[in-house]
Amino acid sequence: MAGDDGEAVRNKQVIFRDYVSGFPKETDMEVRESAMKLRLPEGSNGILVKNLYLSCDPYMRNRMKKLDVPSYRDSFQPGSPITGYGVARVLESRHPNFKKGDLLWGFTGWEEYSLITAPETCFKIAHADVPLSYYTGLLRMPGMTAYAGFFKVCSPKKGETIFISAASGAVDQLVG
Repeated sequence: MAGDDGEAVRNKQVIFRDYVSGFPKETDMEVRESAMKLRLPEGSNGILVKNLYLSCDPYMRNRMKKLDVPSYRDSFQPGSPITGYGVARVLESRHPNFKKGDLLWGFTGWEEYSLITAPETCFKIAHADVPLSYYTGLLRMPGMTAYAGFFKVCSPKKGETIFISAASGAVDQLVG
């Protein structure tokens, strides 16, 4: 774990190579290893984490394009690690909501270790009695959307038949 000067580790990352048109291909990404010290920079209120699970979500495909109009998420930056939702263990923290050893889910890099400089995008995992991978889907956006859409919007009554038009998507498969 991180000491005063930080343990040096190899950090494997999935790097976004360049903007795509059409469907992404394996060659649009590359795996790189770099050296990293497990230490927060001085003055940072961030958190240093070891990523345990990473999510691959449909919205990420649009982030691989050069967007000409503003979106709720910016395009990935060529030459940088891909980012998305994940589950991680806190190695070091200077943020009051997280301490060493905590489990969290939130926005992180596709890499073994991440420095999260916006910890307000992360949430402490209070219930680790379910598989942690559930926090990348079932207990995150796809699962919450499926639950709210089915029970709050659809609000089915006993005896009704429910038709799910495409139970192959991230949300619809969970409704099914």
